[in-house]
Amino acid sequence: MNGMTIQELQKRMVGGELTARGLTGVYLARIAQLDSKLCAVLALNPDAQNEAAALDAERQARGPRSLLHGIPLLLKDNICTGDRMATTAGSLALAGVRAPRDAFLAARLRAAGAIILGKANLSEWANFRSTRSSSGWSSLGGQTRNPYALDRSPCGSSSGSAVAVAADLCAAAIGTETDGSIVCPAAINSLVGIKPTVGLVSRAGIVPIAHSQDTAGPMARSVADAAVVLSALVGPDPEDPATAESPTALDYTQFLEADGLRGARIGVARNFCGVDPRVDAILEEALDAMRRLGAIIVDPANIATADRLGEPELELLLYEFKNDLNAYLPVWAPDAPARSLEELIAFNAARQAEVMPFFGQELFEMAQAKGPLTEETYLEARALCRRLSRDEGIDAALRAHELDAIVAPSNAPAWLIDWVNGDHYRGGSSSPAAVAGYPSITVPAGYVLGLPIGLSFIGGAYQEPTLIRLAYAFEQATRARRAPQFLPTLALD
Repeated sequence: MNGMTIQELQKRMVGGELTARGLTGVYLARIAQLDSKLCAVLALNPDAQNEAAALDAERQARGPRSLLHGIPLLLKDNICTGDRMATTAGSLALAGVRAPRDAFLAARLRAAGAIILGKANLSEWANFRSTRSSSGWSSLGGQTRNPYALDRSPCGSSSGSAVAVAADLCAAAIGTETDGSIVCPAAINSLVGIKPTVGLVSRAGIVPIAHSQDTAGPMARSVADAAVVLSALVGPDPEDPATAESPTALDYTQFLEADGLRGARIGVARNFCGVDPRVDAILEEALDAMRRLGAIIVDPANIATADRLGEPELELLLYEFKNDLNAYLPVWAPDAPARSLEELIAFNAARQAEVMPFFGQELFEMAQAKGPLTEETYLEARALCRRLSRDEGIDAALRAHELDAIVAPSNAPAWLIDWVNGDHYRGGSSSPAAVAGYPSITVPAGYVLGLPIGLSFIGGAYQEPTLIRLAYAFEQATRARRAPQFLPTLALD
């Protein structure tokens, strides 16, 4: 649909120029045309067009439920749906395994009138299987490819969600993040990605990594579209106690202010610079734009503890992965051939040629060696993560400089896909907000030789309204995003 926004699609449906069934058909045709070279879509909902027709009839009879009425979305395939689609995390161990019911967020989207068009490919097990994986690769879906240069990484683990939105295979998509899995693929595919506060969106029915950091969030071509989708996702869920403080209903589109940067105090986390001078130049252009929009730039305003998070974070993730996955599988994947992490390890080992042709399951094995969450090692790691990321990290920087938000580059240019050595990450700023469980939003900021670079706005707990206001103002003033050209490789000569 030529990158139309959700608001534009709604106007056409209200005006009778477009129907949900027609729109669904357009996206299905575009997937059939393009996805063979992108591998972004893992499964299609066989009932999508029937559901669209029912929503069209409802619109005629009673009007739309919300701005998402009749809007086709893709869900990352670690989010359960209680329909005819499986929920696989990209793994052969969950091939064909259907969940008993919708994840809470999937039910919320349906209640808002959204059409779940299908499931997006992802880095298998949300990139928490091997220490040298290739982002966007799964044994079920193959290798997702970056639409800006098909031989470049789409980043992960919400690779398919990002690529599908960038390529206009859907109106928007849902990704999940533990550390970087919304922010990085959104940025590398020139999208807006919102990584919410942990607990704003229920995790019930989502294949877990770690409850301290896991969250789902929207990926879209504009801040406005991301705000529309986020509005439908939030709400308290008794099955996820972390959502107790989530608002029962909140329309995030009310925070879309074109003048939203005027008077805002924005800190610059310089300790995420210096990786690539071309990325640093894009940051400087972004800071100049914000100054012109009336923002007060505090430079530097570093997150001082950022380089100390890696070791305790990995310890925490390993412990929680074993605990959380073992709790998830019997409830949400009761028919799976493997019902525990230990059984998954055995399943993969028995099918090594199919499941592990390029890289192994080192993280699985490291997690299996961990004990219960009562162990002192885990408790110390959790306490250290919270202290470093919150009290001495983001909160300290916000407080010391009286900031509304912190900004930093979201990513370095996408690297070449490499199944031999795995990913070649060269920068990014996702970890402090991820470990803290705090929100961040990435917005397109520029390009390096045609490869997208994003700018992240990072804030304190439940500061999504502020971040949306700032990100929207920046986006509207800069209009940096360009659609992908599906180049086989970069033309560098």
